[in-house]
Amino acid sequence: MSDADDRPGFTRRDLVRSALVGAVAARVGAKTPAEVDRSMGPGAVPLTLDINGHAYRLHAEPRVVLADALRERLGLTGTKVVCGRGACGACTVMIDGETACSCPLLAAEVQGRKITTIEGLAADGRLAPIQAAFVEADALQCGFCTSGMVMSCKSLLDRNPKPSREEIKHAVAGNLCRCGTYPHVIDAVERAAGIRTAERAAEPAGFTVAAGFRPSSRLHEDARIESATAEAIEEA
Repeated sequence: MSDADDRPGFTRRDLVRSALVGAVAARVGAKTPAEVDRSMGPGAVPLTLDINGHAYRLHAEPRVVLADALRERLGLTGTKVVCGRGACGACTVMIDGETACSCPLLAAEVQGRKITTIEGLAADGRLAPIQAAFVEADALQCGFCTSGMVMSCKSLLDRNPKPSREEIKHAVAGNLCRCGTYPHVIDAVERAAGIRTAERAAEPAGFTVAAGFRPSSRLHEDARIESATAEAIEEA
């Protein structure tokens, strides 16, 4: 050890040692406000969700997903839950203008963000153009996928008012429809965008009708059916 280290008083070594001890103590003894705010649960906690331009206040456990919060806590049942894992697109909503599946997304995660559901599209008792176009184009059947499909199409039209057919197909690629209404969905988007005119609307989207084509039916009149029907009416 050098003579300088044996000298009484405050040395450079003491300065370094005290600085290290102070830094460790400050790190261990304090948490940032953000770290404190992220700690919640496991019981119900107050949440505020901005949905369709209105602030909704509720108490829910941090584990509650957005789809359940909408349907079970707030009564906004237009959002459907089908697969429960974000694979089918039926639960699609818009968050800050972008589509998102609400069944795997925690409600606590979307506080402070703008959420739009199918209930938020209509205004003053009138359907939004894309909703009206879905009705006109018969783009819905069982209805399980309809609200999510409409939300995906609405988001597309907000970003691109005149989408191409390929862009429409890409926009609904994550929305599964077991009824197979995709040609009608394309028709509806083109109607809402003003691309598909009334004259063209008679032709199903995605199909070309050959010249001279006449629809045929395999059903023919059967005298036996008519006779049996008449007998049933008389017996009644």
